[in-house]
Amino acid sequence: MNPGAASLRKLRSIPLVTLFGCAGFILTGCGGSVGTGTGSSGNTSVTVLSTSTANDQLTEFNMYVKSLALNRATGSSATLISTPLEVEFMSVNGRSEPLLTVDVPQGTYTSASASIGSAEFECVTLAPSGGLYTSSYAYGYTPDSNVTVNLPAPLTISSASMVLSLDLLVSKSASWTTCDPNGSILPFSITPTFDLTAMTLSSSRSNSQNGLETGLKGVIGSVDSTGAGFTVTADSGPGCAGTAAGANCSPPAAYAPVWRVASDGGTVFEGVAGISKLTSGMGVDMDAALQPDGSLLAKRIAVYDSSTHDLTIAEGRLIFNTPIVGYQSLEMARIRELGPLNTAPITFSYGNAAFQISGEFKNLGDLPFPPNFTAANAVDGQNFYASTHALYASIPPTFVPATAITLIPQTINGTVSAIGSEGGFTTYTVTLAPYDLFPALAVQPHQTAVLTNPNTVVVYADSNTQMLNTNPIAVGSVARFYGLVFNDQGTLRMDCAQVSDGVAE
Repeated sequence: MNPGAASLRKLRSIPLVTLFGCAGFILTGCGGSVGTGTGSSGNTSVTVLSTSTANDQLTEFNMYVKSLALNRATGSSATLISTPLEVEFMSVNGRSEPLLTVDVPQGTYTSASASIGSAEFECVTLAPSGGLYTSSYAYGYTPDSNVTVNLPAPLTISSASMVLSLDLLVSKSASWTTCDPNGSILPFSITPTFDLTAMTLSSSRSNSQNGLETGLKGVIGSVDSTGAGFTVTADSGPGCAGTAAGANCSPPAAYAPVWRVASDGGTVFEGVAGISKLTSGMGVDMDAALQPDGSLLAKRIAVYDSSTHDLTIAEGRLIFNTPIVGYQSLEMARIRELGPLNTAPITFSYGNAAFQISGEFKNLGDLPFPPNFTAANAVDGQNFYASTHALYASIPPTFVPATAITLIPQTINGTVSAIGSEGGFTTYTVTLAPYDLFPALAVQPHQTAVLTNPNTVVVYADSNTQMLNTNPIAVGSVARFYGLVFNDQGTLRMDCAQVSDGVAE
């Protein structure tokens, strides 16, 4: 354990009360800045994306990237990141999100370096009592000697624009003894290890490796008076302090990425009639094509909760569904959040909430099973996105009243045990590691939904599924699958949008 490091423990006893205990540093803050990316003479407009390569051991890996630089063999360097950015990497496992765009002097760079401030990773496990431990391991600061940025090949910065992918190799970046059910302090280390590589934008962007950014979530900062576009602050951290009753909470956050977004005639709007109905402070979920200047051309803009009054949006994994009448609630292991409410984990009361499914996938009607998501069939391990207008968490049965609860895509890592076909889809039966939240939490008592085989997910891939794996998928292959996970009467099934190389379990 390095100086400034702390291990945090949060115990949730079921079914009604959440208790928190922690020691050491608590991570706070948010936000970031976007460069102009003009690509002036002798410079290249460089957009940096965040992504990660991970298995399912961790639920969160959050850090402050203080700086990122490219270095020439001559000893000179070029700065990519100079203003700290808060980045959560588990939510971009197998996909990507823009961080910022800056002008970089052209030339060939042979190495890279980064400085990381505070960093934290988190895992969830079942306690012997039947409750849950959320174990968080944090550094108040990260020594530069712990940080590695690999350039698999020298980077030649040229032409008017370029895209770089900053990939956190999670298995090399976190070490711990166990997701400790006893709550004792055990040795751990945080050694952020990245691959920094160039990415080519395709003329027809279709996946995370050629310029299509999916599931981007945040809050609108400003809307252009001409209706040409708007800015969005990413939901990487808490957005602003709690406000007085009746007041509005207005982002942006201090250290979150900010995206410049435009729409055109091909943009699909969900929950709003069009761009003219978008307002500052409104939460959005977007798919967009990355442009050479670092801006985004929206393909889909969804608004699940149109009210901006003290809005908090949060995304994370379901870790407990309380079915007791009068106390119905879903507990989330929060991954990302933006707004005045700042608590982790979050217990949402859902009596008045609208349950819905992300509109990112257009083939739900073609699936050979009914793709449903309700309070009755929500199951531990699913990824969801919620909105609330509460300023603080209340005691039972109020908890945090949710306005909308939306099932959103997630990445699973597992071993293929069978390959088949059904209804025009190729099916992959995927066996999960025991630490995956689906099998790990399925044995909790008092659950609404019971899984027949929580160790297995049946993955459905069609002609639109992006196959980004470098080797053919076969029985015994370990792969990552990105998609919507449904509980179909006790069987986990995924509508899959993307397949990537797996990570050793």
